[in-house]
Amino acid sequence: MLPELLQGVDTGGLLVIQDSASYSGRHLLQSFINAALNREEAVHVLGFEVSEEELKDGLRGSPVQRLHFHNAYTDPLGWTDHPAFTVHQFCLGELTRLVKQTSHSKPATLVIDSLSWILRHVSTPDVCRTLQQLRKGGAVRSIIGLLHADMHQRGTVGSVCHSATSVITVEPAMRGDEAVAKITKRSKSGKVIQDEEIFRIKDDLTVVVQSKFSKGAKKADSEEQETDPTANLTFNLRLSDTEREAKQKLALPFVFSKEKKTALLHSGPGSGRIHYEPDANDDYDQEDPDDDLDV
Repeated sequence: MLPELLQGVDTGGLLVIQDSASYSGRHLLQSFINAALNREEAVHVLGFEVSEEELKDGLRGSPVQRLHFHNAYTDPLGWTDHPAFTVHQFCLGELTRLVKQTSHSKPATLVIDSLSWILRHVSTPDVCRTLQQLRKGGAVRSIIGLLHADMHQRGTVGSVCHSATSVITVEPAMRGDEAVAKITKRSKSGKVIQDEEIFRIKDDLTVVVQSKFSKGAKKADSEEQETDPTANLTFNLRLSDTEREAKQKLALPFVFSKEKKTALLHSGPGSGRIHYEPDANDDYDQEDPDDDLDV
């Protein structure tokens, strides 16, 4: 699934790369940036944690002419007189204005490096609301954000990941040049697909999947290999062909035949009729025939 996501995040999708202190997800983030640039997409990067020079140095060999870096690294809180971009500008209006400053025929990909920096200064509901507005507003094609999970409470991480259409959690693998990617993808129909892959990133930022483990496939295999609960019984619960044929021919007493149904629905003359002649003592009022029901 990792190569499929690298080929292009779904339109209107939000991909969250979730890392920790044990393994950094920035190299994988750069692989997604490189893949988008190679697809001739415009990429806007909100850079809070690395400078433009460091980011482009990591993208050496990529077509960076369509890369637009918005410098939130130098003055992220707006302490100087002329900050380039601050964390307080993380809202729909400001981000839409930034993206529309460049003219491209295709909607751009927005990369946030990182969401953790924003979540330190903006409330979680406001961040999730802005991400949802960007997804539906049409200004950007897709959003890719880096999230340092061990910097936040579990509820904050859960809220951001719940807003995402895809989440990649990266962890270290046994070998030093490999990592484990636990992927959760939600389709538009609501179906959730989970995969676990071991991958490595080459020098040209291409991702090579070493092995793949599909949780959905494992579940299906275990169901197919489930033992028969009737296999070791001392009596037989299965029918032979002769017994099954005899069962189908058996007429059950509570099943009406066609002739019996016809006789019951179309009764003959005088059958089942009730004749009542009023008695002299009957108190029957023509104007109120149900007065005897009044209490």
